Amino acid sequence: MVSWKGIYFILTLFWGSFFGSIFMLGPFLPLMFVNPSWYRWINNRLVATWLTLPVALLETIFGVKVIITGDAFVPGERSVIIMNHRTRMDWMFLWNCLMRYSYLRLEKICLKASLKSVPGFGWAMQAAAYIFIHRKWKDDKSHFEDMIGYFCDIREPLQLLIFPEGTDLTENSKARSNDFAEKNGLQKYEYVLHPRTTGFTFVVDRLREGRNLDAVHDITVAYPHNIPQTERHLLRGDFPKEIYFHVHRYPIDSLPTSKEDLQLWCHKRWEEKEERLRCFYRGERDFCFTGQTAVPPCKSELRVLVVKFLSILYWTLFSPAMCLLIYLYSLVRWYFIITIVIFVLQERVFGGLEVMELACYRFLHKQSHSNAKRDE
Repeated sequence: MVSWKGIYFILTLFWGSFFGSIFMLGPFLPLMFVNPSWYRWINNRLVATWLTLPVALLETIFGVKVIITGDAFVPGERSVIIMNHRTRMDWMFLWNCLMRYSYLRLEKICLKASLKSVPGFGWAMQAAAYIFIHRKWKDDKSHFEDMIGYFCDIREPLQLLIFPEGTDLTENSKARSNDFAEKNGLQKYEYVLHPRTTGFTFVVDRLREGRNLDAVHDITVAYPHNIPQTERHLLRGDFPKEIYFHVHRYPIDSLPTSKEDLQLWCHKRWEEKEERLRCFYRGERDFCFTGQTAVPPCKSELRVLVVKFLSILYWTLFSPAMCLLIYLYSLVRWYFIITIVIFVLQERVFGGLEVMELACYRFLHKQSHSNAKRDE
């Protein structure tokens, strides 16, 4: 049964992303055709303002407690984040960690392609240049290569979140993972799924070649009490009471250079996750047994509190204010309708804002290259 908490949470996020996409991101769409690098710089910061909203709601309104142990993030560093996929909402809960220990504007996520079609959420994710995948490597490889090459070319620092398991942990996915393990003579897991290493090794290699990678962050997420597996649980008001993140930071120089050794390295990390989570759930349900204490945040709790307060205030007022403008002014109504049409049509015709952004960059880069050769 749905609860008022769940409805409030989902609707607040939806209307914020919907009106934010139209009235905050929409006006900067033309900049994509003039200077994609500036378009990317601005959009990263605009999208980050919305990313603070679920963090603020979860902690301030619903009392979710987040505990981070292990290694510290280096603020602003470029990294690949690999994490076990316990629930369908892990990627959103990670924002609570990154808001304190890094910068939300740096994060990019690998997500399933169907999400880009969701009004509001999907439009903002496209504008943020998230990497949408179909979970078939032959279909995803070229898109991965194009997007990562683009980020390296414009020297865009990023923290790319990847779930090597490919899907969240359920009874069905665990059964498939264990069938795979049995056929290949591998250990059967209870708390994680066997990782798919092809995408991970490809991303690390390409970012390393483009000199746009400082470290790999291996994060283990655990829920000691209730586990909200899907969006439906949140709609019912089943928010996690506590979320634990255990972070291991591996400088890029410490990682193997060959593809085969990097695959083995990733599998080793998942063996460690299985053991770590077994100790977590069968013990005191915290990561104190690792011997590593809580990570001191790079931002003070006062600063985080102020950001959360301002986020709730801004987004609470923003959506009603935009509705009022639509009601009062015909020009705003026309802009509202035209922008929605543009968001819908561009995805169906071109495949998404991130695809258009990449095409604009290539065209402008090719033009500047041609002009330089002509001048010579």
